[in-house]
Amino acid sequence: MIFVVLLMAQVLVFNRIQLFHCATPLLYVYFAVMFPRGYPRWAILLWCFAMGLCIDVFSNTPGVASASMTLIGVLQPYLLELFLPRDAEEDVKSSAKSLGAGKFATLTAILVTLYCLVFYALEAFNFVHWLYWLECLGGSALLTIVLIMTLESLRK
Repeated sequence: MIFVVLLMAQVLVFNRIQLFHCATPLLYVYFAVMFPRGYPRWAILLWCFAMGLCIDVFSNTPGVASASMTLIGVLQPYLLELFLPRDAEEDVKSSAKSLGAGKFATLTAILVTLYCLVFYALEAFNFVHWLYWLECLGGSALLTIVLIMTLESLRK
């Protein structure tokens, strides 16, 4: 359900938003952040690749979102382990409630920044306009982090 909601929100609403012609919210990255601790890693990879592939199809970014989401799917379980206490349950969910707002914000910031770094590097494929590239990376990452933290505060 959350897969379809985030996909439709991105395709129908957020892809049309561009602040200062460079910052686009990439809310679908939230899907990769939310996987719980005990979720099978192969399933995380499959779901993240599927989300990226759907975004690629609807956004005309051939392979860029799927490669970036797959990378985030690989890294998410390892980064989540760094932020969880040692005595945490096996199926603890990745949320501000279970991790704490600060740790969840840090985890989200790392994953979103890595995603944006790879996404915009693959999309540009050269660094002739490196200042514009940095603006897109920083603006999109910041906007996405703010949106994810806002949604997380509204989540039950």
